[in-house]
Amino acid sequence: MHPYLNIAIRAAEKAGGLLRRYFDDLDRLNVEQKAYNDFVSEADREAERAIVDTIEKYYPKHSIIAEEGHGRRVQNAEAEWIIDPLDGTTNFLHGFPHFAVSIAIRVKGRLAHAVIYDPIRNELFTATRGEGARLNNRRIRVSETRRLEHALLATGIPYREFDFVDSYMASLRHFMMHTSGIRRPGSAALDLAYVACGRVDGYWEFNLRPWDIAAGALIVREAGGIVTDFAGGENFLKSGNILAANPAIIREMAKVIARTIPQEYRT
Repeated sequence: MHPYLNIAIRAAEKAGGLLRRYFDDLDRLNVEQKAYNDFVSEADREAERAIVDTIEKYYPKHSIIAEEGHGRRVQNAEAEWIIDPLDGTTNFLHGFPHFAVSIAIRVKGRLAHAVIYDPIRNELFTATRGEGARLNNRRIRVSETRRLEHALLATGIPYREFDFVDSYMASLRHFMMHTSGIRRPGSAALDLAYVACGRVDGYWEFNLRPWDIAAGALIVREAGGIVTDFAGGENFLKSGNILAANPAIIREMAKVIARTIPQEYRT
Protein backbone atom coordinates (compact mmCIF):
# COMPACT_ATOMS: atom_id res chain seq x y z
CA MET A 1 0.00 0.00 0.00
CA HIS A 2 1.28 3.44 -0.89
CA PRO A 3 2.17 5.58 2.17
CA TYR A 4 -0.20 8.35 1.05
CA LEU A 5 -3.10 5.91 0.94
CA ASN A 6 -2.16 4.47 4.31
CA ILE A 7 -2.32 7.92 5.93
CA ALA A 8 -5.57 8.74 4.11
CA ILE A 9 -7.15 5.59 5.53
CA ARG A 10 -5.89 6.43 9.01
CA ALA A 11 -7.32 9.96 8.74
CA ALA A 12 -10.67 8.78 7.36
CA GLU A 13 -11.12 6.19 10.09
CA LYS A 14 -10.27 8.72 12.78
CA ALA A 15 -12.82 11.19 11.38
CA GLY A 16 -15.37 8.40 10.98
CA GLY A 17 -15.04 7.50 14.64
CA LEU A 18 -15.81 11.09 15.60
CA LEU A 19 -18.86 11.13 13.32
CA ARG A 20 -20.21 7.92 14.84
CA ARG A 21 -20.00 9.39 18.33
CA TYR A 22 -21.77 12.58 17.29
CA PHE A 23 -24.40 10.59 15.38
CA ASP A 24 -25.38 8.86 18.62
CA ASP A 25 -26.07 12.24 20.28
CA LEU A 26 -27.47 14.52 17.58
CA ASP A 27 -29.70 16.50 19.95
CA ARG A 28 -26.65 18.16 21.47
CA LEU A 29 -25.00 19.05 18.17
CA ASN A 30 -24.37 22.72 17.30
CA VAL A 31 -25.44 23.45 13.72
CA GLU A 32 -24.99 26.55 11.53
CA GLN A 33 -26.46 27.43 8.15
CA LYS A 34 -23.79 28.52 5.62
CA ALA A 35 -26.26 29.20 2.82
CA TYR A 36 -29.68 28.05 1.65
CA ASN A 37 -29.92 24.30 2.37
CA ASP A 38 -26.20 24.22 3.18
CA PHE A 39 -25.42 23.36 6.80
CA VAL A 40 -22.31 22.75 8.86
CA SER A 41 -22.00 21.34 12.36
CA GLU A 42 -19.29 20.91 14.94
CA ALA A 43 -19.13 17.29 13.75
CA ASP A 44 -18.06 18.42 10.24
CA ARG A 45 -15.46 20.79 11.68
CA GLU A 46 -13.97 18.36 14.20
CA ALA A 47 -13.82 15.57 11.63
CA GLU A 48 -12.05 17.87 9.18
CA ARG A 49 -9.62 19.03 11.86
CA ALA A 50 -8.82 15.39 12.68
CA ILE A 51 -8.09 14.66 9.02
CA VAL A 52 -5.95 17.76 8.53
CA ASP A 53 -4.00 17.15 11.75
CA THR A 54 -3.21 13.62 10.58
CA ILE A 55 -2.03 14.83 7.18
CA GLU A 56 0.07 17.64 8.68
CA LYS A 57 1.77 15.22 11.07
CA TYR A 58 3.19 13.19 8.18
CA TYR A 59 3.12 15.58 5.22
CA PRO A 60 3.44 19.17 6.47
CA LYS A 61 4.44 20.45 3.01
CA HIS A 62 1.40 19.15 1.12
CA SER A 63 -1.50 21.32 -0.05
CA ILE A 64 -4.98 20.68 1.34
CA ILE A 65 -8.38 21.60 -0.11
CA ALA A 66 -10.97 21.16 2.64
CA GLU A 67 -14.68 21.97 2.61
CA GLU A 68 -14.88 23.57 6.05
CA GLY A 69 -11.90 25.91 5.80
CA HIS A 70 -8.96 24.05 7.34
CA GLY A 71 -7.11 23.76 4.05
CA ARG A 72 -3.95 25.47 2.90
CA ARG A 73 -2.10 26.20 -0.34
CA VAL A 74 1.56 25.24 -0.52
CA GLN A 75 3.58 26.47 -3.48
CA ASN A 76 5.07 23.62 -5.55
CA ALA A 77 3.64 21.00 -3.20
CA GLU A 78 4.34 17.38 -4.07
CA ALA A 79 0.69 16.45 -3.48
CA GLU A 80 -2.72 17.99 -2.90
CA TRP A 81 -5.34 16.45 -0.58
CA ILE A 82 -9.04 17.04 -1.35
CA ILE A 83 -11.19 16.48 1.73
CA ASP A 84 -14.87 16.22 2.55
CA PRO A 85 -15.09 15.31 6.25
CA LEU A 86 -18.83 14.60 6.07
CA ASP A 87 -20.44 14.00 2.70
CA GLY A 88 -24.15 13.76 3.36
CA THR A 89 -24.46 16.38 6.09
CA THR A 90 -28.23 16.73 5.68
CA ASN A 91 -28.65 12.97 6.10
CA PHE A 92 -26.41 13.06 9.16
CA LEU A 93 -28.31 15.92 10.82
CA HIS A 94 -31.63 14.12 10.32
CA GLY A 95 -30.39 10.84 11.73
CA PHE A 96 -30.47 9.22 8.29
CA PRO A 97 -27.57 6.71 8.43
CA HIS A 98 -26.04 7.31 5.01
CA PHE A 99 -22.97 9.56 4.91
CA ALA A 100 -19.22 9.23 4.46
CA VAL A 101 -15.74 10.68 4.82
CA SER A 102 -14.12 11.35 1.44
CA ILE A 103 -10.39 11.95 0.84
CA ALA A 104 -8.62 12.16 -2.52
CA ILE A 105 -4.95 12.84 -3.23
CA ARG A 106 -3.82 14.51 -6.43
CA VAL A 107 -0.18 14.14 -7.50
CA LYS A 108 1.18 16.30 -10.33
CA GLY A 109 -2.36 17.33 -11.19
CA ARG A 110 -3.74 13.77 -11.47
CA LEU A 111 -5.94 11.89 -9.05
CA ALA A 112 -3.68 9.23 -7.58
CA HIS A 113 -5.22 7.86 -4.35
CA ALA A 114 -8.72 7.82 -2.86
CA VAL A 115 -10.58 6.78 0.27
CA ILE A 116 -14.31 6.84 1.01
CA TYR A 117 -15.29 5.61 4.47
CA ASP A 118 -18.84 4.86 5.60
CA PRO A 119 -18.56 4.77 9.42
CA ILE A 120 -22.07 3.39 9.97
CA ARG A 121 -21.57 0.29 7.80
CA ASN A 122 -17.80 0.21 8.44
CA GLU A 123 -17.20 0.08 4.69
CA LEU A 124 -13.87 1.39 3.43
CA PHE A 125 -13.55 2.01 -0.32
CA THR A 126 -9.99 2.64 -1.54
CA ALA A 127 -8.08 3.05 -4.78
CA THR A 128 -4.63 3.88 -6.10
CA ARG A 129 -4.23 4.80 -9.77
CA GLY A 130 -3.25 1.75 -11.78
CA GLU A 131 -3.79 -0.70 -8.90
CA GLY A 132 -7.56 -1.22 -8.87
CA ALA A 133 -10.25 -0.45 -6.31
CA ARG A 134 -11.16 -2.23 -3.09
CA LEU A 135 -13.93 -2.47 -0.52
CA ASN A 136 -12.60 -3.54 2.88
CA ASN A 137 -9.51 -4.81 1.06
CA ARG A 138 -11.48 -6.96 -1.43
CA ARG A 139 -11.25 -6.06 -5.10
CA ILE A 140 -14.38 -4.53 -6.59
CA ARG A 141 -15.65 -4.05 -10.14
CA VAL A 142 -18.46 -2.10 -11.72
CA SER A 143 -21.56 -4.03 -12.73
CA GLU A 144 -21.98 -5.96 -15.96
CA THR A 145 -25.46 -4.65 -16.74
CA ARG A 146 -25.58 -4.32 -20.52
CA ARG A 147 -28.71 -2.27 -21.21
CA LEU A 148 -30.03 0.96 -19.76
CA GLU A 149 -33.53 -0.47 -19.38
CA HIS A 150 -32.12 -3.03 -16.91
CA ALA A 151 -30.02 -0.50 -14.99
CA LEU A 152 -30.46 0.90 -11.50
CA LEU A 153 -29.20 4.50 -11.39
CA ALA A 154 -28.33 6.94 -8.61
CA THR A 155 -28.61 10.71 -8.75
CA GLY A 156 -28.65 13.86 -6.66
CA ILE A 157 -31.75 16.04 -6.85
CA PRO A 158 -30.95 19.79 -6.85
CA TYR A 159 -31.32 21.25 -3.37
CA ARG A 160 -29.16 24.38 -3.23
CA GLU A 161 -29.18 26.07 -6.65
CA PHE A 162 -32.04 25.76 -9.09
CA ASP A 163 -31.05 27.53 -12.34
CA PHE A 164 -30.66 24.15 -14.03
CA VAL A 165 -33.63 22.37 -12.44
CA ASP A 166 -35.65 22.13 -15.68
CA SER A 167 -32.74 20.49 -17.46
CA TYR A 168 -32.23 18.12 -14.56
CA MET A 169 -35.92 17.19 -14.53
CA ALA A 170 -35.80 16.42 -18.25
CA SER A 171 -32.95 13.97 -17.73
CA LEU A 172 -34.63 12.49 -14.65
CA ARG A 173 -37.89 11.98 -16.51
CA HIS A 174 -36.18 10.06 -19.30
CA PHE A 175 -34.17 7.87 -16.93
CA MET A 176 -37.27 7.20 -14.82
CA MET A 177 -39.09 5.90 -17.88
CA HIS A 178 -36.24 3.86 -19.38
CA THR A 179 -34.45 2.17 -16.47
CA SER A 180 -35.19 -0.27 -13.66
CA GLY A 181 -35.25 2.58 -11.15
CA ILE A 182 -33.62 5.68 -9.68
CA ARG A 183 -32.18 6.12 -6.19
CA ARG A 184 -31.36 9.39 -4.39
CA PRO A 185 -29.45 8.35 -1.23
CA GLY A 186 -27.97 11.81 -0.49
CA SER A 187 -24.18 11.31 -0.58
CA ALA A 188 -22.32 11.83 -3.85
CA ALA A 189 -19.24 10.06 -2.50
CA LEU A 190 -21.22 6.93 -1.67
CA ASP A 191 -23.15 7.12 -4.95
CA LEU A 192 -19.84 6.86 -6.78
CA ALA A 193 -18.56 4.15 -4.45
CA TYR A 194 -21.74 2.18 -5.17
CA VAL A 195 -21.15 2.50 -8.91
CA ALA A 196 -17.64 1.15 -8.33
CA CYS A 197 -18.85 -1.96 -6.50
CA GLY A 198 -21.86 -2.61 -8.74
CA ARG A 199 -24.65 -1.72 -6.33
CA VAL A 200 -25.86 0.80 -8.90
CA ASP A 201 -25.02 0.78 -12.59
CA GLY A 202 -24.69 4.52 -13.21
CA TYR A 203 -24.90 7.95 -11.64
CA TRP A 204 -25.33 11.57 -12.73
CA GLU A 205 -25.52 14.87 -10.88
CA PHE A 206 -25.14 18.63 -11.42
CA ASN A 207 -23.17 21.33 -9.66
CA LEU A 208 -21.05 19.43 -7.15
CA ARG A 209 -17.81 20.51 -5.46
CA PRO A 210 -14.41 18.85 -6.00
CA TRP A 211 -14.41 17.36 -2.50
CA ASP A 212 -17.77 15.69 -3.20
CA ILE A 213 -16.54 13.65 -6.16
CA ALA A 214 -12.73 13.53 -6.43
CA ALA A 215 -12.26 10.33 -4.42
CA GLY A 216 -15.28 8.62 -5.92
CA ALA A 217 -14.22 9.40 -9.47
CA LEU A 218 -10.89 7.63 -9.04
CA ILE A 219 -12.49 4.65 -7.29
CA VAL A 220 -14.99 4.20 -10.14
CA ARG A 221 -12.25 4.35 -12.76
CA GLU A 222 -10.07 1.89 -10.89
CA ALA A 223 -13.07 -0.45 -10.65
CA GLY A 224 -13.37 -0.45 -14.44
CA GLY A 225 -15.97 2.30 -14.82
CA ILE A 226 -15.99 5.51 -16.82
CA VAL A 227 -16.31 9.02 -15.36
CA THR A 228 -16.82 12.17 -17.45
CA ASP A 229 -18.43 15.57 -17.39
CA PHE A 230 -21.67 15.98 -19.36
CA ALA A 231 -19.73 16.68 -22.56
CA GLY A 232 -17.73 13.46 -22.30
CA GLY A 233 -14.63 15.30 -21.11
CA GLU A 234 -12.47 15.57 -18.00
CA ASN A 235 -13.84 18.83 -16.60
CA PHE A 236 -16.07 17.36 -13.89
CA LEU A 237 -13.99 18.53 -10.93
CA LYS A 238 -14.26 22.11 -12.17
CA SER A 239 -17.83 22.12 -13.52
CA GLY A 240 -19.29 19.87 -10.86
CA ASN A 241 -21.36 18.06 -13.49
CA ILE A 242 -20.57 14.35 -13.42
CA LEU A 243 -21.60 11.17 -15.19
CA ALA A 244 -20.30 7.78 -14.05
CA ALA A 245 -21.27 4.27 -15.14
CA ASN A 246 -20.07 0.90 -16.26
CA PRO A 247 -18.68 0.85 -19.84
CA ALA A 248 -21.74 -0.87 -21.29
CA ILE A 249 -24.31 1.82 -20.41
CA ILE A 250 -22.21 5.00 -20.26
CA ARG A 251 -22.88 5.79 -23.94
CA GLU A 252 -26.62 5.37 -23.55
CA MET A 253 -26.58 7.64 -20.50
CA ALA A 254 -24.46 10.20 -22.35
CA LYS A 255 -26.94 10.24 -25.24
CA VAL A 256 -29.76 11.00 -22.82
CA ILE A 257 -27.72 13.81 -21.27
CA ALA A 258 -27.01 15.24 -24.73
CA ARG A 259 -30.72 15.20 -25.63
CA THR A 260 -32.08 16.60 -22.38
CA ILE A 261 -29.45 19.01 -21.06
CA PRO A 262 -28.52 22.27 -22.88
CA GLN A 263 -24.94 22.77 -24.03
CA GLU A 264 -24.31 25.43 -21.37
CA TYR A 265 -24.57 22.80 -18.61
CA ARG A 266 -22.58 20.07 -20.35
CA THR A 267 -18.97 21.24 -19.91
